[in-house]
Parts: sequence; C-alpha cells; structure tokens
Amino acid sequence: MHVGLTVVTDIQDKIPLREWDGKVSEIKKKIQSVIPGGAWNPLYDTSHLPPEHSDVVIVGGGVLGLSVAYWLKRLEKQRGAIKVLVVERDHTYSQASTVLSVGGIRQQFSLPENIQLSLFSVEFLRNINEYLAVVDDPPLDLQFNPSGYLFLASEKGAATMENNVKVQRQEGAKVCLMSPEQLRNKFPWINTEGVALASYGLENEGWFDPWSLLQGLRRKVQSMGVLFCQGEVTRFVSSSDRMETPSGEEVILKKIHEVHVKVDHSQEYQPVECAIVVNTAGAWSGQIAELAGIGKGPPGTLQGTKLPVEPRKRYVYLWHCPQGPGLEAPLLADPSGAYFRRDGLGNNYLGGCSPTAEEEPDPGNLEVDHDFFQDKVWPLLAQRVPAFETLKVKSAWAGYYDYNTFDQNGVVGPHPLVVNMYFATGFSGHGLQQAPAVGRAVAEMVLEGHFQTIDLSPFLFSRFYLGEKAQEHCII
Repeated sequence: MHVGLTVVTDIQDKIPLREWDGKVSEIKKKIQSVIPGGAWNPLYDTSHLPPEHSDVVIVGGGVLGLSVAYWLKRLEKQRGAIKVLVVERDHTYSQASTVLSVGGIRQQFSLPENIQLSLFSVEFLRNINEYLAVVDDPPLDLQFNPSGYLFLASEKGAATMENNVKVQRQEGAKVCLMSPEQLRNKFPWINTEGVALASYGLENEGWFDPWSLLQGLRRKVQSMGVLFCQGEVTRFVSSSDRMETPSGEEVILKKIHEVHVKVDHSQEYQPVECAIVVNTAGAWSGQIAELAGIGKGPPGTLQGTKLPVEPRKRYVYLWHCPQGPGLEAPLLADPSGAYFRRDGLGNNYLGGCSPTAEEEPDPGNLEVDHDFFQDKVWPLLAQRVPAFETLKVKSAWAGYYDYNTFDQNGVVGPHPLVVNMYFATGFSGHGLQQAPAVGRAVAEMVLEGHFQTIDLSPFLFSRFYLGEKAQEHCII
C-alpha cells in the first residue's frame, strides 16, 4: 500500500498541476476499461454514506434532534471539538411530527418544568435570529403570531385550572383567569354555556410556522459542521458489564459502540463508531430503544422496563368560515377536547380534537377520517362558537404524536443501563414548542453530566421503573 502511494506522489511531482487533472481522468478511463460493469464513479462515490466515526449519533432529524445538535455545537468548549451526525430516514419530512403540527406555543401547563421549558423556548423563538442567523443568508421569519391560548374549564375542572394558573404565575408566566361574563365581553363570539372559568395567556403564547423553524435549525447546524445522513438505523453493537447494586441485585450495564445505518436504495449498511447515541426518533423512538435492548429483560425489573412511547395518529382539519372569530381570536381549547386557531387572515381556521381511547385510529397510515370531523369535532366546535355552524372544511391531514402512554410527558436524559443512550422524546404533542429548551438540556447532560439551566430530573427514564408519574394536566 505504502509503495503505491509513493509511486503516485512521484508521478505527481513530475507532472505540472494543470496536467495532473487530465492524467487522473486518463487513469480513471484505463481502470474503467479493465473493471467489468463499467461506471467508475458509483464504485467510489461515498458522499451519501455516513462517516465511519462520529462522537455523537442523533437518531431522528426533526426539530428535537436538530435542537440537540445545535446545542451540542453551541456549548462545545472548542470549535469543532465534537463530531455530530444526524440520521434521518425521511429527508422530505413527509411524516415528521414537526411539520404536521399546528405550531402552538404556550406556558399554560401544570408542571413547573413544562412551564420553564416553554418560557425559554418562546424567548428562543422570539429572538430566533440571535440564535440561528447564518452569515450571508436572509434572516429567518417564523411568522410568530402572539395571540395567546384560551383554556376553558367546566365546573368540574375549575379548581384544577386555578391551581395550574397559580403555578404558572409562580414560574413567571403572564396568565389571567376570566369569569364567563368577562369571557363574553372580550370574545362575544363564544357561547359560555357549561364554562365556569377560563385562563388566558397574556403574552409569549401563540403559534408559529414549524417548517421555518425546522429549515432554520437545519441550515444553522450545517453551518456549524453537523453532518447529515439519510438512512435508517437498523442495529446497535454494544458491550456489556455485569454490576451488583448495593442491595445485591445483579444488573447488566451496556454501552453502544457502533450504530448500523442502512442507506436508501441499498442493501448495505454503514457501521458508525460512536461515543454517544441520542434517541430523538419521535413516534418511533420506542422501536429504536428496543433495538438497543431496552425493555428486553424480565418484567418488573429495570432491564425489563420499556420506553413507553408509541405512534398515535392525530387529525388536523382546515376550514373556512366567513362569519368566524376575527383577528383577536386566541387558540381556544375547550373542556370537550376540541381546539382551534385562526390560520392566516382570510377567515380560515385549523383545529381538531383528540380521540377517546375507544376511538384511537390505526397509526399504520396517515389517512384522514373525514367522518370524525363531521361526527365528533364539528358538533363540539359549533356548540362553543355558533358561527361555526356554517363552516366549510377545505382540507385535512394526519400527523403522529410521540405518545408517552405512561404520563404524556417528555423523556429527557440518559438511560440508566444503556449508559450512553440519551432521550429527547415522548412529548405527546408539545415537543415542537419545547424543543429549543429540551435540546439545551440534553446537550448539558451529555457535556457536563447533569442538567444545568432547568432541572428535568422528573423526566428521566428511571421514573417508568419507579412508577413515578410526571403528571401533566394541560394536554391538548
């Protein structure tokens, strides 16, 4: 091998540079004539393959995965110190939760951690070009619409709403409570029947364009040196160590050394050696965890504890209603589970309703059930907003929630036994809006070994084994 290299160097020394390119193409042609089957380039074109080594492999290139990549590069001690690879199987993002979401952001949660995540994320979104500007590229416009969220509560839910608002205010969110009378005065288009109380976000709530955020993050992390690969993670290669706990129980600790990435239109896979794997595979993160052996042990043990995240299909409908609520309309969440917001300036609205457990649609495809709107969603909307009696549905789509069946909250941080797999998943519909803060939290955990800015200990994986729910009451 060494001899061959020397010969090439000697030839190159004797040929002027301008002739060297011509020589190379001649050599290529000669080799091509000898190799059966012709074409030279495909044999050596590896640009579509991931690198053989990467410090961090992020599985899933949606907004959460890109946010982790961004913060790892932003917080690295020295520029270029960390090599980061993002593996995404669907480069069109046609099934990504990010793009199919309604793009809302709110502070109206019941858990302090969720409120803190959203408070930072809204600051990130409102000052997006301080974070994601790229030299010589046009500034990002997320089309942020600060119209607030309006939650309505029945008699049954009023006390919970009061407690939630107390927590929100303690964390610094600007939220006010409204009586049915105040509600009718401010939003005369609402029918307040069955409403005992409402909570309304006065600032830093609203909605934005998720696609712009995704593209802005992608553009920024590429400028920071993050590598991308379109392909599917099919296997992890890991080593195991047996350990004994203080109570005498034997546990097996695993460490992933290699990620196998199957590239599109190819039977081959590329092994990527790595130090850290971050699972941001959204609705499919449960499957990625299983690939790493998570949940494969005896039931009731830490080893047998699965990542309880699965795909759930949710419909979003777009309708037109000339007499509908005007420009001051917030994103309204009804006690029935129905919600809607304005879309643009032309009396168009987006909305839907989460199905009951019995109505859960098959997540095997993204087909839309139009009868679900007619039978379940429309009656609820028209009851709350009488003008919607005359609405006309224009289009609809379906998207996936990375649904955490345990407590509908995010899973953030390392796995206790597969010690170098980290999670940022399971947000059950509020991952997009919290992605900027969650990415920072995961990067802190990877780089420093602990959460620094927001303590997300209640969202660690170990809660599934311990049975400690991080119960969020404000889920849409």
